[in-house]
Amino acid sequence: MTVWIAIALTAVGCYLVKYLGLSAPAGVLERPLVKRLAALLPVALLAALTAQETFSDGPHLMLDAKAAGVAAAAVALVLRAPFLLVVGVAVAVTAGVRALGG
Repeated sequence: MTVWIAIALTAVGCYLVKYLGLSAPAGVLERPLVKRLAALLPVALLAALTAQETFSDGPHLMLDAKAAGVAAAAVALVLRAPFLLVVGVAVAVTAGVRALGG
């Protein structure tokens, strides 16, 4: 029952955060700092999530096939490859390293 209470409280909290965002005055949202933060925050969050999922195993830091896939994707991005090709390269390198036992 405690889990359902936590889920309900989280749902209410998420709704309130969304409501507060929609209730923000337009003058606040038009400020350059707010616009810049709104543009950069999702990228920072996604980068942090990717790094956490790639380089951690619980409390331990680790390098495995996922790190090789991310490195290959980074190289593809530097070479300005299309997004689907970047994903394909990351998948192929990760699968290849895992197949080799890494």
